[in-house]
Amino acid sequence: MTRWMVLAAAALALAATPARAQLAGKKVLFVNSYHEGYEWSDGVEKGALTVLKPAGVTVRFVRMDTKRHQEDAFRKAAGEKAKAEIEAFKPDLVLLSDDPAVKFLLVPYFKDAAIPFVFCGVNWDAARYGLPFKNATGMVEVALVKELLGSMKEYAKGTRVGFLTVDSETERIEGPYYTKALGLSFTKERYVKTMAEWKEAFTAMQGEVDMLLLGNYAGITDWKDEDAAAFALATSKVVSGGMYDFMAPYAMIGFTKVAEEQGAWAAKTGLDILKGAAPSSIAIAANKQAKIVVNPKLAAKAGVVFKPELLRNATVASK
Repeated sequence: MTRWMVLAAAALALAATPARAQLAGKKVLFVNSYHEGYEWSDGVEKGALTVLKPAGVTVRFVRMDTKRHQEDAFRKAAGEKAKAEIEAFKPDLVLLSDDPAVKFLLVPYFKDAAIPFVFCGVNWDAARYGLPFKNATGMVEVALVKELLGSMKEYAKGTRVGFLTVDSETERIEGPYYTKALGLSFTKERYVKTMAEWKEAFTAMQGEVDMLLLGNYAGITDWKDEDAAAFALATSKVVSGGMYDFMAPYAMIGFTKVAEEQGAWAAKTGLDILKGAAPSSIAIAANKQAKIVVNPKLAAKAGVVFKPELLRNATVASK
């Protein structure tokens, strides 16, 4: 290593030292509403760790598993367990991911408490929980549904729009916000609990709508990725669109949210608070990043030929 490289490395180390020293010994608890292995919340955690690891803080995770367990009794118990973990760990900051952690942990036990909270992944509107609090701010999660439908219209043969998704608390919140953002009512709208119901609804909508918006499948306990992808390929006749990366095997076009953006923003905001910023001084934000994903195989099945300008800005689905 040359002398100038040594000097440059030393300068960087000195520049980083004050920030790390300020955060030395700080503890952060990340409460994830869902379970490890769920692609969305794994991405949120990954984004948070890209910020927290270099900061030198101690990080611990609690996962409430409320995507696979929709019952209120389970969720309340999960909130109580997370509360006990906070009391035992005594973190300097708590990060929360998605609605159940806010609803079953922050609101009933820590509203305006001394410990600061930063949430992310709350769907569309945090005001329904009374947020922000004196000790809590965060980032809401909004879908780019207007942009997605605008792209789908270029390939559709009509104007009828359908919505198919899992029957979950989150998707019951999402549906009305989609129609509000689009300024329309869905021609057909289905919330399903099993893969058989999803297949039945997917098939029926091919003859009932001209554009099919696909929500989430997480929560359909008997879901099988390869089976669903093969079924979508064999059955698709109308333009379909999704708002999550992991829906790419089943949707022709995706304007997807970036999970890592949510986690990284929450972590950075949390570190600002640990350095002295008041949560109440930080405005609630909304996600801005998006990724366009296309599935040429599904499109070809329905006779859709993507325009070059769409393909130039898109990633091709890998599954």
